[in-house]
Amino acid sequence: MAFCSPTNAKLNNICIASSLAALNANGGARSRRRGTSAVQMAASDIARRGARSLPEYEEGPLERPRWAGETPLSRLVGALISFQPIYSILKLGAREVLISTAEKTNIPWREMTREMLESEVYKEMDSILNPSIIYPDYYLKPFHAYDEGNLSWLAAAEAEAATMSMVRRAIPEASSLDEANEIVRGNWLQAIEQHHQQYSRDSTMRDILDVGCSVGVSTRFLANKFHSAKVTGLDLSPYFLAVAQFKEKDGAARDKSISWIHANGENTGLPSQSFDLVSISYVLHECPATATVNLVREAFRLLRPGGTIAITDNSPKSKILQELSPVLFTLMKSTEPFLDEYYLLDLEGVMREAGFINVQTLLTDPRHRTVTGTVPH
Repeated sequence: MAFCSPTNAKLNNICIASSLAALNANGGARSRRRGTSAVQMAASDIARRGARSLPEYEEGPLERPRWAGETPLSRLVGALISFQPIYSILKLGAREVLISTAEKTNIPWREMTREMLESEVYKEMDSILNPSIIYPDYYLKPFHAYDEGNLSWLAAAEAEAATMSMVRRAIPEASSLDEANEIVRGNWLQAIEQHHQQYSRDSTMRDILDVGCSVGVSTRFLANKFHSAKVTGLDLSPYFLAVAQFKEKDGAARDKSISWIHANGENTGLPSQSFDLVSISYVLHECPATATVNLVREAFRLLRPGGTIAITDNSPKSKILQELSPVLFTLMKSTEPFLDEYYLLDLEGVMREAGFINVQTLLTDPRHRTVTGTVPH
């Protein structure tokens, strides 16, 4: 797969054609617009729901899965992944599992991707790209079955379908994507709102920052829930942000438009004490521990007194994740180079060390936890 330069329009066109060629021609028949509208309508519906009690989900008996860390099983999986021929097979297998699983649940992965790559999305790059960005080494490693990680048009074009598939996997018994989003996104937003109302002296959300916003799915949910707030999405990938901006322009108009910033969440360059909420959704499992520490410290700097941090990601205590089959967790680890560091890190301890108080962890769906904390007044 060719590396796509964010500064060369001619090369962008070549890369789009290359990415299209990488797609299997036998994809689903639904259009990207249908998939997108489902997410947008779900976000609006969830935003209108009133407060409710959060459900309780079953935790596993362990602190983390046996396939994480320095266990014999983890070392065996690591040895398999480090062998290049096996790694290549696993990477392709992981990709096929993701796509086929999505399409079996009526998520038109290939068609959504094709329509995005055939759109005018690449024209958004000039207004998004920050040419002074220096990408950290960890961000340049292959992950998610892409040789260029998040720095490619194909990864950006597939991101929303992958996010939709993640939500369906979290709630396999859901009859639709809307129902799954009602649980996964609804519980996440409810946890944020309850924490902020309980611990902030001023419960009004004026300014929200979504760090690692990807193509803006979580950002749009935040904007629809806290509609009076000024919402900003920040990401290291200009490709993802180009898709986010393109999709937002294609959607319904807002009273307050979402801003998109190409920056490093570890050192954003944004003013101190300028946000009431910093959200980091499904990001930390992709980061080494040092980056996680920096992200949490930067969030503390950016938040006003009484402000809330909300981190949602895989839960080490999830019973479902602890019971994953060897095939599934081996495929998963083959596309996530920092997964062990994530599961071994004491995230709550990192947050307290950064200065956060009222640190709380809730299993907001069977696979994911939401960890919240407050900047002292």
